Amino acid sequence: MKKRILNYVNKTEKKLKENIPFTEEEKNYHLIQIEQFQHERLIHLLVTIFTGTISILFLLFGLTIQNITLLILFIISLCLFIPYILHYYLLENNVQKMYEQYDKIISNQKES
Repeated sequence: MKKRILNYVNKTEKKLKENIPFTEEEKNYHLIQIEQFQHERLIHLLVTIFTGTISILFLLFGLTIQNITLLILFIISLCLFIPYILHYYLLENNVQKMYEQYDKIISNQKES
């Protein structure tokens, strides 16, 4: 997913910098890509929230009950949580870039 979104955003950015006009089909395709990455972002947000909540619960119960097994589970879930945060960060920032790109596409189309 990382490679896909970065390739698409970079390709679109290059085309915008070169002032190459977008066809109606390309504009609609860009909207579809935004929609798909928004969906991916939403799913990863939900998974990230769930993983973070589970991690916190393992930590709280592990400290309250003083159970080493729960603290080990906390460390394992934390190892899952950090990559989810990084991936969500990537999705969030690039979807925001795609919004800006779409605005530029529309403004360039109005100028033509």
